Amino acid sequence: MIENIEVTGVKYKVEETFRKYAMKRIGKLDKFLPKKHKKDVVAKIVVTQINRPHGNKYEISAAIDVPGGKVIAAKDEASNTFAGIDIIEAKLMGQIRRFKTEKTNYDKKGFLKNLLKR
Repeated sequence: MIENIEVTGVKYKVEETFRKYAMKRIGKLDKFLPKKHKKDVVAKIVVTQINRPHGNKYEISAAIDVPGGKVIAAKDEASNTFAGIDIIEAKLMGQIRRFKTEKTNYDKKGFLKNLLKR
């Protein structure tokens, strides 16, 4: 699990149940990170309440700072904070998978050697 997660609110008081839920959902994303990047990962989640004439909405943004200067970020608006975290988790998972494939060195596995032999 990602150990260093900050959950803050702007015009929104973050409840303990939401904090635990967000830490559980975002914390498990470390299994998709490359092994060498798992140690020093920092995640920040910001929930902003937006007052609209037809009802309140919540803007949830999350940023994961990966060692090496890479920031993986996602942002979404939802009428429910818990549903917003689920959407953010899915977006971050896709970006982490993309990041992992960029960082994987296929030459070590012999991928390029086998490809050039054909």
